[in-house]
Amino acid sequence: MFITTSRKPSAKTRTFCQRLSRVLNADYTNRGKMSFRDVLIKASGFKIIAVVSEIKGNPSRIEFYNQKGEILLTLYITEAILDLNGKINPDKLTLRCEINELIGKLLDIFEIKENGEDSNENMLWIKKGERGICAIFEFYGSDGSIINPKIYVRRFE
Repeated sequence: MFITTSRKPSAKTRTFCQRLSRVLNADYTNRGKMSFRDVLIKASGFKIIAVVSEIKGNPSRIEFYNQKGEILLTLYITEAILDLNGKINPDKLTLRCEINELIGKLLDIFEIKENGEDSNENMLWIKKGERGICAIFEFYGSDGSIINPKIYVRRFE
């Protein structure tokens, strides 16, 4: 996966993208003045391209595209700023998802397997949210503890 930002991102958005690329074992490039066409050229060889946009300096949307530039999924998000550092082995990352509408799409986008075990190690757990939040993305490290980033999804399409 190739992760980039909208043009001229804030420090919060760049940090979020760096954290996301670390847990998903993705390549991250700050977009700067690149056009979307330039992004597609730079991301050649990657199956999925994620573009993180912001509102008022905070990450607000992740759009996932295929190699042709066709949109696959849009997540409208809020990030929780947590002081949770830990190690994760992204090559062993698995997915546990409580939202049926997202399972198939995310397995393809993140290119990971479903978690068939009771272990929380090296896992992305997508939980049902409440009060205006439809999903919560939590990443669990090698020791089973929650790590950054924690992402609240307001809606997806």
